[in-house]
Amino acid sequence: MSGQIIPRPLVAFLAVVFVAVGIMAEAGAETPAGNVNSFNRLMRPKSERNPPPDLDGIHDPANQGTFLLQKPLEAFQSMDTSLNAGNYVNWVNSLKNKKINPRWDRNNPQEEALVFDLDIVREVKGTMPDVVYPHDRHTMWLDCSNCHPDLFIPQKGANQISMAQILMGQKCGVCHGKVAFPVSECRLCHSKKKPEGGAAKADAKR
Repeated sequence: MSGQIIPRPLVAFLAVVFVAVGIMAEAGAETPAGNVNSFNRLMRPKSERNPPPDLDGIHDPANQGTFLLQKPLEAFQSMDTSLNAGNYVNWVNSLKNKKINPRWDRNNPQEEALVFDLDIVREVKGTMPDVVYPHDRHTMWLDCSNCHPDLFIPQKGANQISMAQILMGQKCGVCHGKVAFPVSECRLCHSKKKPEGGAAKADAKR
């Protein structure tokens, strides 16, 4: 860089960046996290996850009813844990191991879920493993009408799904990243390894 002249527009740009960084640093000093990524609850460090309802930024701390809610850390103590996803609760195992027992019908505690044991496999382009959608763990919680037909048309080939849609909160993104594990846990959905040479053959046909 010695002897080089920095273009005037670049100098102006750098000045703006320095000012912006200074403002962000000052603003960050006023926040508990002091982290530019603190807006995203899914990116909080483990020690800061699952705060009590009055501090989670979702519930109204001015509402006395908020303090009647059970604290997540208390509720999650007996559940099976996950090492790296969401709030560190393995909800599927917790459900299978009867650590939680969601009521299927809020008006009838005797009503049992109609569990649909079917895996839907969606082939994806490239070398990424194919997506497996297991109906059983979803129908343990949800009625078919929660997803069909508004989110997914129950017909083979009738649904075009992209990661862009999911990241925008559509299709699978209606739940995943909000109340189900985040989409950053790619391998939980992309879980079926392609057959040897399968990806190359599929790409060659396109």
